[in-house]
Amino acid sequence: MTRRAISTPGAPAAVGPYSQAIATEGFLFTAGQVGLDPASGAVVEGGVEAQAERAMANLTAVLDAAGCTWGDVLKTTIFLVDIDDFATVNAVYARFLVDPSPARSTVAVAALPKGARVEIELVARLPR
Repeated sequence: MTRRAISTPGAPAAVGPYSQAIATEGFLFTAGQVGLDPASGAVVEGGVEAQAERAMANLTAVLDAAGCTWGDVLKTTIFLVDIDDFATVNAVYARFLVDPSPARSTVAVAALPKGARVEIELVARLPR
């Protein structure tokens, strides 16, 4: 199995021993993205809606770096610190998708890095 790291300045740099994404065997697996501004490394202001928007923009940049689009996304996972934010995050998330929507799981977690309120990861197919 050959693995290739995907990296873009359009998303926050990895702050630990991980890659923004790995491409392998026709698939792209992304690291989770929170609402970090790629330039400053700080969580964006404006609450969970702004953080979800930034997380999705970060994922868009990673997809683009791999030659993918949201139409290639097969599965996403959303992590929420407060499950009551589900509807707000869902509305932001829906603006990025194309039909048919990917499979998805949403789970509540105790905490996320840097005090973020939402984190999103995905699996996509790579273009042939």
